[in-house]
Amino acid sequence: MANSEDYLAKLETIKAIPDEETLVPNLPMDNYLQSCENLYHWALDDLPKLTVVGLKKSMIDDLPVRTGAARYAQSVWNKDYNSQQEAQKRWTEEAPATYELRDMLLRTFRYAYRKDEALLNRVRAIAEGEGNDDLVQDLSDLSVLGKENPDPLTAMGFDLALLDSAESESDAKATLLAEANGDKAIQNESKVIRDKAYTHLKELADEIREAGKYLFFKDKTRYKGYTLSYWSHRKRKSSPDETTVDNNTSE
Repeated sequence: MANSEDYLAKLETIKAIPDEETLVPNLPMDNYLQSCENLYHWALDDLPKLTVVGLKKSMIDDLPVRTGAARYAQSVWNKDYNSQQEAQKRWTEEAPATYELRDMLLRTFRYAYRKDEALLNRVRAIAEGEGNDDLVQDLSDLSVLGKENPDPLTAMGFDLALLDSAESESDAKATLLAEANGDKAIQNESKVIRDKAYTHLKELADEIREAGKYLFFKDKTRYKGYTLSYWSHRKRKSSPDETTVDNNTSE
């Protein structure tokens, strides 16, 4: 089955894992997932002997399904994580120009409305506060204020089209800022599901490994294939998050 089908087939079982029993990986997930793929094929070769010590064929057949589910859950988590990282990068790159636009409008409005205390007080109120959320709101407020009181602005040669620019920039940056901040509930949910999918996979992989190590303790050629280190040390690369595999698996 495709990873998504594995994921859907296992989702209810994964969700049912209690939070207190959920493990957090601490070795790169790509390495661990591949080690489980390798373990499946390794164990298939030893299937007749493994059944003697209590492993059922259905258990070994379930390993690639759990692996596919965990791989898909990892992909969902990566997507959520990377989307936020990309938005944060864009915000860092684009925010300075947005602040510059806001500051230019404030300076212009202070001059244009300098003889109208009521309007000037509105400008002062807009200028209060700080931070990214305040920036987004300031642009919207300045656009509204300018459109309601255009005459002093046109008298000083101000381009009123900049008020539309401020409004559209406020909308765009509000969306970008939301993406950069991330929906914490969604992100947390995808991470919890990933951790539970890993826990579900690890439970079975550990059982198969333990059976293989018990069975082949005198046969080093077959024994090594049931150790996590045999597979995981071969290719290690950094993951986009802190995702690593729990090292409680005995060797």
